[in-house]
Order: sequence, then structure tokens, then C-alpha cells
Amino acid sequence: MSEGRKRPRIKEAIVVEGRYDKNVLAQVVDALILETSGFSIFKDEERLALLRRIGEERGLILLTDSDGAGFVIRNYLKGAIQPHQIKHAYIPDRFGKEKRKRKPGKEGKLGVEGMPPQVLLDALRQGGATFLEEAQKKAPKRLITKADLYFAGLSGTPDAAENRRTLLRRLDLPEHMTANALLETLNILYGYDKLMEWGILRGEKA
Repeated sequence: MSEGRKRPRIKEAIVVEGRYDKNVLAQVVDALILETSGFSIFKDEERLALLRRIGEERGLILLTDSDGAGFVIRNYLKGAIQPHQIKHAYIPDRFGKEKRKRKPGKEGKLGVEGMPPQVLLDALRQGGATFLEEAQKKAPKRLITKADLYFAGLSGTPDAAENRRTLLRRLDLPEHMTANALLETLNILYGYDKLMEWGILRGEKA
């Protein structure tokens, strides 16, 4: 972000993996940012209790890395915290190495700390973050259903996994995203009408 530009305020608390993620994100948005300290969250009942409490009060946005480890942490929290308290923000798959590291991570992907500010803002916006300065409400969109994904060959069909991977690459979304996560993200980002317009959804009679 340009120097002197005001950081947008976000209502929800944002959950990241570590302090470097937190430091980078704190320069981009004005929000409560909490760390899982990586896999330590699995054994830290006090930290998990805090996340649950804050989630109840203001909601949480999970913003983990796009590698397999990031999705393990995301899925753990998804199962440990009430679903209605959580929103999911995803950074895209980008390959490279953060400046502070000697070598890339196991999968060669940049984490949250390696993302440019605009990418982080876009990820939060696409994840449904509440930007407090933006009071206007978006027009309701027709929601995509699991049946829509089935008829589009994205779930429950022999080629569904490969079709999802192709779509995830096309939409610049992380490869580890499950069918359920894809459904949620497509509804937040696009809606039924937009994906029909693009020919991604075909409808029951197609």
C-alpha cells in the first residue's frame, strides 16, 4: 500500500499462522490479528478457547498459507469452532521464497507473509470480510448448490477432482481446496448467474 494511505478497518478478527504473517497483514489492514503459532494450536486449549470467544463476539476469518500444512490448520479450526463464526479467505498459489528464508517451503509456495498487499486485500474481500467503511449492501445472488457442482462435473462424478483442479487454476485459487470449500468460495465471489454466463455451470438439463 502507498505510504500514508489509511488501512481499511475490518470487523472480524483474522487468524494467521505466525508472527511474520501477522506483521505483514498489520501493515495492510486495521484489524485484530491472531496467531495459531503453526501446529501449536492443536495442543493449546487456552488459545483455542480465546479464538472461540472472539469468534462468538465478532467472527473470525481464517487466512492460512495455501500449502498442505496451511490447510491442515484451517481444517482443524473449522472443526473446532462453530461454523457460523468462521469465514475463509484464501491466498492464491504463488511459487517463490520469502526474503527472510534461505530456501522455499516444502511445496515451494509463498505464504501469507510473501503476498503483496493488494493480494491480501483481495483475499479478505473475496472471503467475505466486513470492511467497516463500506456500508453499502450487495444485491443478493442466486446461490450455487451441490447439485449445480454435480451437473457441472465438479463433484460426485469420475472426473470431478481433475475438473476442480482445472477450475481452481483458472480462477487462481489454491489447489488444496475441497469441493465444499470451492462451493462456499464460488458463492462469495461470483454467484450462480456469473458462472452460468462463463459456461462453468451447465444446469440440470445440460
